Amino acid sequence: MMFASLRNRLIVIGLLVVVAIAYLIPRNQTVRERGADGQMTDVQLKRVPLKLGLDLQGGMHLELGLDQSRVVAADPADALNTALLVLRKRIDELGVSEALIQKVGNDRIVVELPGIKEPARAEAIVARNAHLEFRLTDKTNGLLNALPSMDRALAQLGIKTTAPEVSAATKGVEALLSGDSAKKKTADSTGGVVSGHILQDLIKPAESIGIQGIPGEFAVPKAAHDRVDSLLKIPEVQRLLPRNVALYWDQGPSQSVGGSVQYDLLYALTDKPMATGANLVDASAQIDQMSNRRIVVFELDRAGGRRFGEETGKHVGDYMAIILDDRVQGRPPVIQSRIDRRGQIELGNRSLQEAQDLALTLKAGALPVPLRIEAQRQVLASLGADSINDGLRAGIVGTILVILIMVGYYRMAGVLAVLALGFYLLFTLAGLSALGATLTLPGMAGIALSVGIAVDANVLIFERIREELIAGRTVRVAVDEGFKHAMNAIVDSNMSTVLTALFLFQFGTGPVKGFAVTLIMGIAASMVTAVFVTRTFFMIWLERDPTATTLSI
Repeated sequence: MMFASLRNRLIVIGLLVVVAIAYLIPRNQTVRERGADGQMTDVQLKRVPLKLGLDLQGGMHLELGLDQSRVVAADPADALNTALLVLRKRIDELGVSEALIQKVGNDRIVVELPGIKEPARAEAIVARNAHLEFRLTDKTNGLLNALPSMDRALAQLGIKTTAPEVSAATKGVEALLSGDSAKKKTADSTGGVVSGHILQDLIKPAESIGIQGIPGEFAVPKAAHDRVDSLLKIPEVQRLLPRNVALYWDQGPSQSVGGSVQYDLLYALTDKPMATGANLVDASAQIDQMSNRRIVVFELDRAGGRRFGEETGKHVGDYMAIILDDRVQGRPPVIQSRIDRRGQIELGNRSLQEAQDLALTLKAGALPVPLRIEAQRQVLASLGADSINDGLRAGIVGTILVILIMVGYYRMAGVLAVLALGFYLLFTLAGLSALGATLTLPGMAGIALSVGIAVDANVLIFERIREELIAGRTVRVAVDEGFKHAMNAIVDSNMSTVLTALFLFQFGTGPVKGFAVTLIMGIAASMVTAVFVTRTFFMIWLERDPTATTLSI
């Protein structure tokens, strides 16, 4: 047989050592990253042989749950699976290595981002819906015509009071810009203003208060934003909105009028989008050479580009709003010509980082349903360093105790087993590096446990050799018979442990999976070292002393 020769055994062990060292040597690798100018460039990074998990190098842990209030027609299970794919794309684009993204139950996703340096940015990217739409502004004055009937509906519901500070601000601006044209109101006992024109008083065409407005653009006093938003969501009021009109708030900062009063912009848009982010195939952040402002250039697929081109071609001269996550992104631009597959989103004074994050989320796709952050915790790098130190300290102490016990009890045979343990550690770490596995604190526990398994295999062999020596066998025959007859027990015990580890890997979460992977790899390495390497050491010893009649064991 091939392994009957000592020379062949040494060659195999030598090859295994060379391969293991090759996997454990750090080396440079080229990755593509987005630079400060928004362009992709090649960057040389040093490849770390063993990647550390969240608990060892620090980072962020997020638990995301489906927003059940928004899960209407979608199947929650399908929505969760789609969200997993979208999140994986986003994390890959973000550049976080060895991130953990997995489903827990039927309504939760766990995201672990080791080594993340900007937790707030990562949180925003992970939880962002990134639902993109392009809609035309309404030119029919549908909202303006519906306001009187909306106010009558509010009056029938007994809602007649406008907040005092809002009425005062509106009255002051009206007096400043166009004279006191406010309708006659009477103060109630609470200091509010009783009026049957609540929405008409609070929702004004933008141009009527001094803002250079566009069709479908309305201004609402900032102090009344929440009140107006809640009133518009009342079912009796929503039913009075024209069917072809949808309302969206502006994402940008409030507009200042008269130096003191600030207004938020509300847009009346068509109810059907011209195109959505579902048709988007690429997006990148750039700097506009003309205005020096940040933009996101996007590209649609063929079907989306064809439909978008037809719609924009029919509406040249109209205004088109760009909506992201139910918010209008800046003032709607005018359609100057037909737009096919390529277009751009202007971000005004936003930073290049914000443009890159927007491009990243758009490119990865929109979440099928909104996710909310259920739990969040951040592991500091210092805590990870403490975990590494504690784990190494425990491992060293345990290994020293194992060495003392093995050498003290089995003497010469124990020395050979200890030498084999060095190869075990080398092969285990190299195997984890070859698999690209992430080493976590439970993983370190798995390595420590497999050290005990490796020693246990040696104990079975040595005890069997001892029995053969007691029975009067020669040293060479006792060693051969000891390894031969202990093999069944070693394989049975290790296979049962491997099966347990496989179940842990299949059904466990991240830390449990890490423990299972390192345990399986450790068992594989222990089989090689306990059965093959230790046997080779015995063969070397017997070759050096072929007339040996005793063995200290």
